[in-house]
Amino acid sequence: MEKKVLMKGNEAIAEAAIRAGCRHYFGYPITPQTEIAAYMAKRMPKIGGTFLQAESEIAAINMVYGVASAGLRVMTSSSSPGVSLKGEGLSYLAGADLPALVVNVQRGGPGLGGIQPSQSDYFQATRGAGHGDFRMIVLAPASVQEMAELTVKAFDLADKYRMTSMLLADGTMGQMMEPVALDDLKITPMPEKPWATTGTKMERKRNIINSLSLVPEELEQFNFARYEKYAKIEREEARAEEYRMEDAEICVAAFGIASRVSRNAVDAAREMGIKVGLIRPITLWPYPVEAFKRSLSTVKKYVSVELNMGQMIEDVRLATECRRPVTLCNRAGGMIPTPEQVLEAIKAAANGGEN
Repeated sequence: MEKKVLMKGNEAIAEAAIRAGCRHYFGYPITPQTEIAAYMAKRMPKIGGTFLQAESEIAAINMVYGVASAGLRVMTSSSSPGVSLKGEGLSYLAGADLPALVVNVQRGGPGLGGIQPSQSDYFQATRGAGHGDFRMIVLAPASVQEMAELTVKAFDLADKYRMTSMLLADGTMGQMMEPVALDDLKITPMPEKPWATTGTKMERKRNIINSLSLVPEELEQFNFARYEKYAKIEREEARAEEYRMEDAEICVAAFGIASRVSRNAVDAAREMGIKVGLIRPITLWPYPVEAFKRSLSTVKKYVSVELNMGQMIEDVRLATECRRPVTLCNRAGGMIPTPEQVLEAIKAAANGGEN
């Protein structure tokens, strides 16, 4: 029988990161992710790791850049306004092709907003984390168990593709407590990193980590090569959970806490005889386009359930090539849709109306 421990989502992220080989954490406290920093402050000194509360979010992300350059597993965490401050550093990490993990436990916005859960950083994570042409791998957990599992996965993908991974959670996922099977986490050995700045020992040419390229032809080729890598990731790493989709005529699209609410609504609608299912994107980038394309064989309408003013709905429309109507069921500013609200949106779609 597997052993489970009761943990907060934020704590599960921190413990999973340690088990995945992360020994360097740099951050700055901000609600609702502060437990990650608190956990790291307690654990890192005991295992020979480094915890440092930086003077700012900007400083923290640049410390991540330095440790990543040395080929070590490193992470930072924050909540929405703090991640905005990290934007320049995220672009530098991408320009230098450095693997790292950034955790965003989202809160309501824009601006300082509030400290309640939100999913309003979807655009930021999947479209505009910083300046220039680049992407991040974005993973969206829907349980405390997945908070741990996807943390490990995020490190593995970051190392595999030499790029930044982001774990995009929300305040509810960070603060809720559930049993977690930590001993079952699949930990893979960290790969060799011949590009790292570890000292030549007079045995090889020196490695240089840099995101600056003043020759436009060279910079163009760097970008072309990077996007070839991104295309490979889109083909091979997109992940989604499909629930009751076999004969679904209505499809609910939701991630994170919204997907848990939506699952209850899907079950209630099925009891009413409505053929509805759920597609839960686990990777927000790459977006699980193929799952939505498959669903077009039976689905007549889509409902996107979100904790924002409608952001992922654009990707649902793109994935389905606008061949079916897509409506929005949402709350914003820190509010969460209820199963009853989602059920009403499903019923409206089934009756041919808009929610």
